[in-house]
Amino acid sequence: MSVLVLSDAEVRELLDMESCIEAMAGVLAALQREELSMPLRFIFRPAGASAVMGFMPAYRGGDAPLFSLKEIVIAPGNSALGVDPHQGAVMLHDGNTGELRALLNASAVTEIRTAAVSAVATRLLARTDSGVIAVIGAGVQGRSHIEAMRCVLPAAEIRLWSRGSARAAELAATTGATHVETIVEALAGADVVCTTTSSREPILSRDLLAPGVHVNAVGSSIAIARELDSATVAAGSLFVDRRESTLNEAGDYLLAVKEAGIGPDHIKAELGELLEGVHPGRTSDDELTVFKSLGLAVEDLAAAELVVARARERGIGTEVEF
Repeated sequence: MSVLVLSDAEVRELLDMESCIEAMAGVLAALQREELSMPLRFIFRPAGASAVMGFMPAYRGGDAPLFSLKEIVIAPGNSALGVDPHQGAVMLHDGNTGELRALLNASAVTEIRTAAVSAVATRLLARTDSGVIAVIGAGVQGRSHIEAMRCVLPAAEIRLWSRGSARAAELAATTGATHVETIVEALAGADVVCTTTSSREPILSRDLLAPGVHVNAVGSSIAIARELDSATVAAGSLFVDRRESTLNEAGDYLLAVKEAGIGPDHIKAELGELLEGVHPGRTSDDELTVFKSLGLAVEDLAAAELVVARARERGIGTEVEF
C-alpha cells in the first residue's frame, strides 16, 4: 500500500480559490442532504501548554466511501512570528478497507477552505451591489479572505486594517487592498466585513456597522473567544455552518446568549439550507446578516479529496510505501 504525501506548496498549487469555493458549496449542500456525517471536533488542552490539539473526523458514504481526519495544533503565538497558527495534517482513508490513501499539509487546506466558505456565505447573503469590503486582520486568513472576496465581488474595493499596522501595510501592498489606519475608517460604509483576527475580546461593535452590511466572523473558533460584540450578534440575522457546532463552540454566539439573552432560535439557518433552498437568506437590503464560521471536518474532506484527485491526474506529490 502506498500513501500520497502532499506538501504545503503542492496543496497550494492544486487548490485554487475558485474551485475550492465551488467544492465548499457542494459539500455544505451535501451535508444538508445528510450525505456526510461528523461529530463535534475534539480539543485536547494539556495543562500548562500554550497550544491545543484538535481532531476533526468526517465520513462520506456512497459508491466511493471516504473517511477523513484532520489533526491540527493551534498555536496562537505563531501569529506574532509570522507563522500560521494552524499546523497539522489531513488524512484520507478508503471508506471500505480503511487503508490510508493520502496525507496532506493541513495549514494550506485550512487556510484556503476557510476563506472559500466565507465566499460562499458572501455570495448567498451579501447585497448584490456590495462595493466595499473591510477585512479586519492581516494574518493568514486576512490574506486568503482578500483572495476569496475578489472571487465573488471582483469589482469591490477592499480595505484592510489590523492592529499590526506594518504587517497590514505590507499585505495591502502585495494584494492591492487599501491599507487604512483605523478600524472606523475600514468599516465606514462597508457592505461586507470579514473578521479574521486572533482576538479574544470584541473588535467589532454594532454602532460601527453600516445598514445592510454582511459580516463573516471567522477568527474565533472556541467558546471563550469572540470578535463580535453581543449587540451585533443579537441585532443580526445569524447564519452558521452548522447549528450543533455553534451551540457548543462559538464564543461569538455563546457570550451573546449570556449577555443579550438570545437562544438557539436566533440562528436563522445553516448555509446548506440556503444552498438547498430551505431558507431564503437575506430578505431586505437593510438587514444585518452575520455568518459565524467555525470550520467543519466535511470541508476538510472535500478540499482534500479535490486536491488528491488533481495530484494524481498531474503526477504531483510523493507516493510513500506504508
